[in-house]
Formats: sequence, C-alpha cells, structure tokens
Amino acid sequence: MTKKLIVGLGNPGPQYELNRHNIGFIVTDDLASKHSISISKKKELCIIGSGRVDDIDVILAKPQTYMNKSGNGVVRLLNFFKIEPKDLIVVHDDLDLEFGQVKIKEQGGHGGHNGIRSIMQSLSVSEFTRLRIGIGRPPGRMPTEKYVLANFSESDGELGDVITKSVSALETILTQGNKVAMNEFHCKLKK
Repeated sequence: MTKKLIVGLGNPGPQYELNRHNIGFIVTDDLASKHSISISKKKELCIIGSGRVDDIDVILAKPQTYMNKSGNGVVRLLNFFKIEPKDLIVVHDDLDLEFGQVKIKEQGGHGGHNGIRSIMQSLSVSEFTRLRIGIGRPPGRMPTEKYVLANFSESDGELGDVITKSVSALETILTQGNKVAMNEFHCKLKK
C-alpha cells in the first residue's frame, strides 16, 4: 500500500496558532490526535509524524517556513520519502468558500492561496489533492491579509464542527478515495 503525505498549511509560531490561515495546521493536529500520531519530529523544514489511519500509512506534516514558502519543505519531504505528488494531500483555508464548507480538489490553479502557489511552483505540477476549508470573506473593507491572520471569532460559528467534518473528509479521502469524499462532503455545513 502506498504511503500518503498529508500536509496542513499554516504559519509557525504561537502568535498564529488560532488564525484562520492556520486551519490546515489545526485539522492536521486533530487528525493526528484522533489516530495517536505524534507530530514532533523535525525533518526537511517541517515537523512530521508518521502512523496509520485505518490501514493507510501516513506521514503528517506542518511546514515550519511561512505560508508563502510552504513548497520548499513539501518537495523535500516528497523526495525524502519517495512519495509521488498524486499521493500528496494538502489541507488549507479557502476564502472563496463559506465558513464551514469543505471541498476536495484534485488539480487546478492556486486560487490566490500563497501556500498552494508555493507548492505548485516547487513541484512544477498541480495534480495533487487539496482539502479546501472555507473561512469566508473578510467583512466590509477589512484587508484580506488582516482577516486571514486574525483568530477565528464567535461570529464564524462552530469551529469544532468544521474541524470534525474536515478530519472526516480526510479519513474518507484516505480510505475510499477522492470521488467518494467529494460526493459526501461537497455541501454546505448545516447552520
């Protein structure tokens, strides 16, 4: 069975821990906790942990460069573990989805996301799975950068439900494939 690399995107450091932009880190940590995987080993500009989700061998990673340099660590991990980009799953925030929406994407553009842009540039391919987690658009005239680097707020709704749904989507991708996961999770979170 092929090993999968799951990369949660975010910015390193405690000041960013609960930022909207760090939902990739948050979901990856929750998946790790649920499956008793410790993400604590430093390797190739990332902190990683390895284990199993059901019968699937996984490496969970959180790049320790800033978001716009995420590709540096990702390409190094893929090379080190001899994993193909088709076995890469990247978990990230998405401004174009309402808060709570979860979508799976197999290829395409970066949608303005600096972490995805960096990974695509480093890999020279766009064929890898992305788990896009909706954080919604900034209110009023708030600058995008300020919004994504702000912590989740009460007005965002039930963050715990979004994390649980996102972890379930990851598990479904791993155990049943992208198509089944798309059919199951491409809907709005119930309000």
